[in-house]
Amino acid sequence: MLTEFIRAISEELQDHWIKILTAAAFMVVGWYFGRRRERRDWTKREFMDRLNISLNQITDGTLRIRTLIEKDAEEIFLNKHAVKTLQSHALKTAPGKPIVPIPKDDCWYFLNAVLNEISEKYSAGQIAQEAGLPVTPVTFLVCLTNEAEGNVRTRKMRAMVVRKDLLLKLPPEMPKLESPNHKTRWGTLQAMAKAYAETPHQFCEVDIIIPR
Repeated sequence: MLTEFIRAISEELQDHWIKILTAAAFMVVGWYFGRRRERRDWTKREFMDRLNISLNQITDGTLRIRTLIEKDAEEIFLNKHAVKTLQSHALKTAPGKPIVPIPKDDCWYFLNAVLNEISEKYSAGQIAQEAGLPVTPVTFLVCLTNEAEGNVRTRKMRAMVVRKDLLLKLPPEMPKLESPNHKTRWGTLQAMAKAYAETPHQFCEVDIIIPR
């Protein structure tokens, strides 16, 4: 029985050895280029396969930036082709032009995926409101960006979240910064304010219900 099994395996290998070697070669090549890309991204501090959802606020005269969520982009958009498409648009941003130039017909798909992620994380407020508990609703705007300035520590796709009333009435002067690198973010907020007035389809609104 064992002899027959070994003979069958040997015959299978003889019949398909070219296919097996080809598959192994592709596997090795894929591994090599994957590791090479990882080293390149780390050296350049580029992580375009991630999406950072960032809260931007001004409190006590200081611009404060806080991460709400960060995940692999595919976990949020649920489709490899969608992620590749968004990455290709994101790479078209430039210093002073941080908003990802997504075609108007595609904006809703990408923004809605981010909105769903935020809504799921902060759903407790919706339940509290439905239960009749005291809550405070706050309207935020969301926009997809890729800051390209040289002083950005890590370059990645970011969904900027900012209170709507703040973006509509940004202070005329730059607020105090928690870090000198945050000067780029102030420029991003200014670009967002201008874009919201001219191309509002690049934004979506999300109402977050905050339990008191």
